[in-house]
Amino acid sequence: MNLLFMQTAAPAIDAAPHFPVAFTLVYVVGFIAAVTIGSIAWYNSKRPAGWESKERPDFVPKVDKEETPGLGEPK
Repeated sequence: MNLLFMQTAAPAIDAAPHFPVAFTLVYVVGFIAAVTIGSIAWYNSKRPAGWESKERPDFVPKVDKEETPGLGEPK
C-alpha cells in the first residue's frame, strides 16, 4: 500500500516548478553593480555635511566634470 502512494506522488514531485538560478544571479549581480556605481557617484559628488574634510578612498576613481558634456568634438 505504501508503495502505491510513493508511485502516485513521484510525478507530482518531478513536475514541481524549479526557481531558475539564472534569475537569482542576475538580481545579485545587478544589486552589486548598482551599489558599486552608486558609491562611486556619491564619492564624486559634493560632500554631505560633515564629510567635507574626509579624503576620498583609494579604490574610488576620480571623475572629472566636463563643462559641456556631450557637446563639441570627441576627444
